Amino acid sequence: MSTISLRIPESLHQHLRELAKKEGTSINQLITTAVAEKISALSTEDYLANRADRASRARFEEALSHVADAEPEPHDKL
Repeated sequence: MSTISLRIPESLHQHLRELAKKEGTSINQLITTAVAEKISALSTEDYLANRADRASRARFEEALSHVADAEPEPHDKL
């Protein structure tokens, strides 16, 4: 486990205290979770961009050509 020193405005620190108390957790755990969520969001964005770069309209249409042309189930209709 690593330790970092973080400087944040007092108003933000106060919000952290209040949220941590409301959530029944420590400020450290709240910040750790927030950082993990942000890393996950940015990683997902990169992953989707990489997948989009590999996409092909022709392969998409080929995959769709294998789908049966049938009426949707009643619960799937708009």
